[in-house]
Amino acid sequence: MQNINEKALAVTAEVSKAVLGKPEVVLKIMMAILARGHVLIEDIPGVGKTTLAQAFARAMDLTQNRVQFTPDVLPSDIVGFSLYQKETGKFVYHPGAVMCNLFLADEINRTSARTQSALLEVMEESAVTVDGVTRVLPQPFTVFATENPVGSVGTQMLPESQLDRFMVCVVMGYPDAEAEMEILSRQPRRALLDRVQPVMDKNDLLAMQQQVDEVYMSDEIRRYIVELSRATRRDSRLMLGLSPRASLAVAGMARAAAFLSGRNYVAPQDITAIFADAARHRLCLTEQARTGGDTVQNILDDVLHTVPRPRPEKPFHGR
Repeated sequence: MQNINEKALAVTAEVSKAVLGKPEVVLKIMMAILARGHVLIEDIPGVGKTTLAQAFARAMDLTQNRVQFTPDVLPSDIVGFSLYQKETGKFVYHPGAVMCNLFLADEINRTSARTQSALLEVMEESAVTVDGVTRVLPQPFTVFATENPVGSVGTQMLPESQLDRFMVCVVMGYPDAEAEMEILSRQPRRALLDRVQPVMDKNDLLAMQQQVDEVYMSDEIRRYIVELSRATRRDSRLMLGLSPRASLAVAGMARAAAFLSGRNYVAPQDITAIFADAARHRLCLTEQARTGGDTVQNILDDVLHTVPRPRPEKPFHGR
């Protein structure tokens, strides 16, 4: 595991050459990729969301397609379409943009609900169905979606069913002063991406994902995840708590966190480290909580403090 683990950490080091001052964000996204999850990146324009996705594709030598989501993007642009070929008298499938290893949906909340829904099967099943024929996507496959804050011009809220299909939601935030100085010194922007070199390929990534699947999780750890999810469902400040899919996302991210730490078992600190990233975008405040000044992050902090954490911290690797 150690050698494969080092390759994964090498990817994060390469990505950090292009995305300056955001090592924690880069690490969380690497965890989501290892756990076969999809990533939602939410922030204002211009903080490097697109560069982040492109850097990951380059560092892992993955095929990548990008679609700038606007109101006129059609579902067929995403999943593909069949076109009649006069010479053969048959309909020929023309692949859509998702036929790649890493699909970047840029500003996903600026397009129509119909086009957004075209991503649902893709994200859940890693397949597309066009004219009754289902085609499996290349593996590995990950969706990176960038989202402008709700309320920005031309945006609309993503439905809960689509948000729930993203394993994590990360927020980039502004770089610190030193990182921004270095960004300015490396204009044009392409200069940052040119620093990123491939350090693995898709076969390495598939092997890592298999290793992450095999990371051991004890019954105590599973119970801890279930109790965290149940606590959000009982909280009167929330209209919508965490779904079973969210619990699976927490478990997957925790396994990936353990893997990157060089362990073959999940410990409680793996869950607490990633819980907010896997849960934040899935929760909906009540109107009373919102007007009362509560935030989703405050509620998640309360949940982590009130749900008993398994003791002792180690070991949790006995089978």
